[in-house]
Amino acid sequence: MIQDMFDPEYYMGVYETVELSTGTRALHLGKYRDVADCTPQQEVDLHSSQTVTLERQTFYCVPVPGESLWVKEMYSNSRHTRTSPSTSYTPNRQKRSLEEEDDDVTHQDTQQAGDGREKCKRLETEQQWRCQTAETPSGSQSLDRYFPLPGEKGPACLVKVYENWDGFKVNDVLEVYGVLCVEPALSTLNEDRDPMSSLLDPADMAETLEEQRAHSPPTSLVPRIHAIVIQKLPHTNPLIPSSVSESEASKQSVSSFMSELSSVRSDLLGFLTHALLGDGLAAEYLILHLISTVYARRDVLPLGKFSLNLSGCPRSCDFTQRLYSILQQIVTASHYLPMTIDTMNGLRFVPCKDYSTNRLVSGLLQLPAHTLLLVDETVLEQGQLDTAGVRNLTALGNVITWQKVDYDFSYHQMEFPCNVNVLVTSEGRSLLPSDCQVHLKPQTCPPSLEPYMEALLSATLPAMLNKFRMYLSLLQLMDYTITEEITKVTKGVNHDLKVIITVKSHLCAKCTSPVPPDKRPKVFWTRLAPRAHL
Repeated sequence: MIQDMFDPEYYMGVYETVELSTGTRALHLGKYRDVADCTPQQEVDLHSSQTVTLERQTFYCVPVPGESLWVKEMYSNSRHTRTSPSTSYTPNRQKRSLEEEDDDVTHQDTQQAGDGREKCKRLETEQQWRCQTAETPSGSQSLDRYFPLPGEKGPACLVKVYENWDGFKVNDVLEVYGVLCVEPALSTLNEDRDPMSSLLDPADMAETLEEQRAHSPPTSLVPRIHAIVIQKLPHTNPLIPSSVSESEASKQSVSSFMSELSSVRSDLLGFLTHALLGDGLAAEYLILHLISTVYARRDVLPLGKFSLNLSGCPRSCDFTQRLYSILQQIVTASHYLPMTIDTMNGLRFVPCKDYSTNRLVSGLLQLPAHTLLLVDETVLEQGQLDTAGVRNLTALGNVITWQKVDYDFSYHQMEFPCNVNVLVTSEGRSLLPSDCQVHLKPQTCPPSLEPYMEALLSATLPAMLNKFRMYLSLLQLMDYTITEEITKVTKGVNHDLKVIITVKSHLCAKCTSPVPPDKRPKVFWTRLAPRAHL
């Protein structure tokens, strides 16, 4: 996922080298590399008329925040399946002379010694970089500041894009095929590094030392990938094609699954009903919540979102955590947020700009599309929110209501749209806004929730779990149309609602007159109490 976008950098797309002994000149391409291809017997002619300066964009990418374990395992298994051992074999082997073998042994020893020195130098460089980064006021947390979710780690990378980078934005999930660059010259400290190491990017000389450290960490910690092919992924589900409507093969695989939608939905409803302790109506609303997605925006109003408040959740038996462990098995990305006073006051929810390093420091709400955020309000205890806690609560409410996060740029705030499914569990009605509230009515009361939920998972076949995963992802991505019958019914419902609102307004106006309560219309005092409050 793109966590940050750096300023565009300039590099030498074409440069000329000169052989020092003979004066021979040669042209080289600077694309897909960070360091000039120049031997010790050559030097780069910086004043050559053949030099061509080009521009490229750099994305700082981190692993997908909150990605489910089953997604990682499936992608890992697919990579191992595609990778097969080499079957090449050369039967005709010739004997080599003793001199050739000695030369090979000497070459191997020299290479091993060089690799050892290079490894020691790289480890020393990493240690120096960590120490010097920790000494800076803004770098005390090093690379952890750029991971959105607390406690998550993984291989970050710098992706260098050479064309069409305007089509990407922060929080996009990318698939990249490119050239991996781990040049040792890039791992040296910025203040001591050779000018040749930044030769392809003259703008580096204008950066501050702290900014250089933040933008050029050691390649062993943050490798560089020069993108040859890069595309934005609409989802991260390995069970369905990356695009469900482009190729014929994708359409066929989707259409074959469409015939099973009704049966899969019925099985999913039963699965979630058991997870919700037998409450079938709450399971229906939970399915609607899981398949909801923002498909369009009209002015500031996001269309398609459906945040859900599941009230009546028991507090003493860790019900929310057990429910989250079930939902993790069927969604591609999720995060559990306990709404405690320490969490609200201590964590950073909104990303902010660090101008000393010219980097975007990540926040908990910097999440990719289709992420399930489960907010556990049952752990909320008495306490007081400080200024940071109030800001975090406001930011969480903006995500639920407007599907946006206002990134903090110190001097101003910049609005970033998001598409996050927020599920709130609470004992009573939630403090947070929601599109729908459903009060949980358990039909079963197991003595212990942990073995109950484990038995539910073990009783569900892996093939059925995969169908649940495909169902939820496909319904979020597929286009749909409303039939004429449903349009007529909707118009009729809207007309009835207008009549009801008019009657209630008339009754309310009459009740403002000094009439005794016992003689007021009974309709005014009658209040519907449905299970779901929209």
